[in-house]
Amino acid sequence: MKEEVIVGLLEHNGPEQLESIALRDKVLRKPIGLKFSEVDLISEKTEHHIGAMLEGDVVGILLLRHLSDDEVKMRQVAVDFDLQGKGIGKKMVDFSEDLARSLGYKLMSLHARDIAIPFYEALNYSKVGEAFTEVGITHYRMEKAL
Repeated sequence: MKEEVIVGLLEHNGPEQLESIALRDKVLRKPIGLKFSEVDLISEKTEHHIGAMLEGDVVGILLLRHLSDDEVKMRQVAVDFDLQGKGIGKKMVDFSEDLARSLGYKLMSLHARDIAIPFYEALNYSKVGEAFTEVGITHYRMEKAL
């Protein structure tokens, strides 16, 4: 990568946030035969959208959803296929954890696809409970104290 990846908050309905929807669709939805509904996207208005930008393009996205005063859920984590394994996901997770701490959250939780378990374990997340099926694929609940 020539330029440095910049991670930060994306403005809801701003051009980068809208671009991030296409990235999530390409990386997370299309491979398993799903599409976003308008209801899905409307419900994200109150979430924090954290994007990774490279040379003016959104190359990574992560959303944070408030669950309680103490817990926030990381979801919809995606990095463009060509850039996976280059530290972009870690940069977004680090940013999201710092943001969550600054907002007073004590616990970060997520539902990890089976193939993403090693990524989250390397960032000190732990599996909690048994595997379950979500959107037709095996997931595990994972948590990390902030």
